[in-house]
Amino acid sequence: MKKPGNLCLILSLNLLLLGTVFLTVGKYPISVKDSVLIIANRILPLNLNFSPAMETVVFNVRIPRIIAAILIGGCLSAAGSAYQGIFNNPLISPDILGATAGSSFGASLAIIMSGSIAAIQASSFLFGLLAVFAACFISIKVKHGNQTLILILSGILTGTVFNSLVSLIKFIADPEVRLPAITFWLLGSLSSVGLDDVTLLALPCLTGIAVLFLIRWNLNVLSFSDDEAKTLGIDTNRVRLIIIFFSTLMTAASVSISGVIGWIGLVIPNLTRIMFGPDYRTLLPASFLIGGTYLLIIDTIARTLFPVEIPLGIITSLIGAPFYIWLLARAGRNMS
Repeated sequence: MKKPGNLCLILSLNLLLLGTVFLTVGKYPISVKDSVLIIANRILPLNLNFSPAMETVVFNVRIPRIIAAILIGGCLSAAGSAYQGIFNNPLISPDILGATAGSSFGASLAIIMSGSIAAIQASSFLFGLLAVFAACFISIKVKHGNQTLILILSGILTGTVFNSLVSLIKFIADPEVRLPAITFWLLGSLSSVGLDDVTLLALPCLTGIAVLFLIRWNLNVLSFSDDEAKTLGIDTNRVRLIIIFFSTLMTAASVSISGVIGWIGLVIPNLTRIMFGPDYRTLLPASFLIGGTYLLIIDTIARTLFPVEIPLGIITSLIGAPFYIWLLARAGRNMS
């Protein structure tokens, strides 16, 4: 197996290459050469002349969308990988503690109250964090039994409550304007992402992935029992809380910008584990890079395959559900 540094370099170069190529793909065709020169002309004093339409497409439409796809796909994948590590369960996804359900409720509430894009994003982000905090609070109050199992059950309970509230909002929403807007948001899309959105997304996502990267070796230790981890000097409860907080931060920030894009946090970490093994020193950064690559490809397909853009959640579900079935079958064969 290649060294982790070499592996991440290869994946990074592959992602950079795809991002450059996908700059040219869309309803307004621009060659790779022109795309590169347009970017270089903005950075260096080349004094080249390009049409305002071409510069607008590159800088205001495609570059923000490509960066957002990479960050969101990478963060959802890395968060899923981290959650699977702390719960020792490869079938866990980032929404297990209710972050996605909370974000969905926050966005739906803001939409029905005629909120602006900024209000929708802020409400989605805050309610995503609130849902996970509620799950953690419930699990802390229940002092008996398996704490990991109680935390998962608390997350499922919190997610169910917020999903029910989303259904209630959809029931009372204006069917002409508000209900279609809520439904489209819940399906996930990057069609309205701009430079401001990327700026808002970058801080929580890059902070979260940086912290997880620095403590990724702790996830290897958490694969042992708590008693064994403690003998190695690891405060398991503290590490779990740190990982949950920053994974939730990335998940809530991602969902607040893109809407609900399912399956990435389940499919990509497992695919990466199959390809490169369970060592989180490699698994976590590789999950981020492969997740970013995956969503970049999915988003490019969504905006180019048909005249009307397909919501991302539909495509990721069509790919993710069969993979999940295959994963369950594979786990069953390994257990037999």
